[in-house]
Amino acid sequence: MRKHTFHPILALAAAAFLVLSCQGSKDAGITGLVKTKLAADSQVKASEIQVETTNGVVTLTGNIDSQEAKDRALHLARETEGVHDVKDMIAVRVAAAEGNAPSPDRTLGEHIDDAGITMRVKARLLDDPMVKGLRIDVDTREGVVYLTGSVAGEAEKNKAVEIAKATEGVKSVEANFQ
Repeated sequence: MRKHTFHPILALAAAAFLVLSCQGSKDAGITGLVKTKLAADSQVKASEIQVETTNGVVTLTGNIDSQEAKDRALHLARETEGVHDVKDMIAVRVAAAEGNAPSPDRTLGEHIDDAGITMRVKARLLDDPMVKGLRIDVDTREGVVYLTGSVAGEAEKNKAVEIAKATEGVKSVEANFQ
């Protein structure tokens, strides 16, 4: 008959694993709750905010359009059950100049054409690995594409402009990046 011996090191390792596993699932639950609150709120664009939780400390990162939306996102995270602290890594976008495209009188067909161009350019920016498409706003007026937002450097700016110019229907591109 074989004698079974108790290995304290194995038991300690198993207990540590269980504790860490429970903490990881608790953090994942908190992250899910915060994301759900952000998504349900009309003032916050949840797609622009990333949520990570470690040991009950929630870190919010991203670029958003207004201080009010930032304040609301932080409030929602702080009020979530299980959150011990919130780290604010959210930046509020501030344009160096007015980024809106001019609004000349246009027909419904021109509006639709411009919307299609905007969607095609945005999709191509999001697909390119060199360009951070989520940080670039695209607006189109009469076939002219206006790019605003923030880019990491000249190479990303040039690539974004190149992608926009190569998109079907684009007459020209105006870039106003930070």
